[in-house]
Amino acid sequence: METRKLTVRLPQEEIEFAKRYAREHGITVTALIDRYFSRLRATAPGAVHPEVERFAGLVPEHIDARQLYREHLVDKHR
Repeated sequence: METRKLTVRLPQEEIEFAKRYAREHGITVTALIDRYFSRLRATAPGAVHPEVERFAGLVPEHIDARQLYREHLVDKHR
């Protein structure tokens, strides 16, 4: 993948936070920003959240999960 340089202006305290966070987690600030953008892209409108994808397929297709949840709420709030 081709990379390019980007200059970003942020408040000093945000820059220090990013540097400290990256150092504590053993990554670079560049990697931190890249991961953040990747997560934003994955959770864009219409995209399925990675946690949802992980659980997809656990409920059999013949079960109406929405109806079961509605019934649960009715029972819970009686």
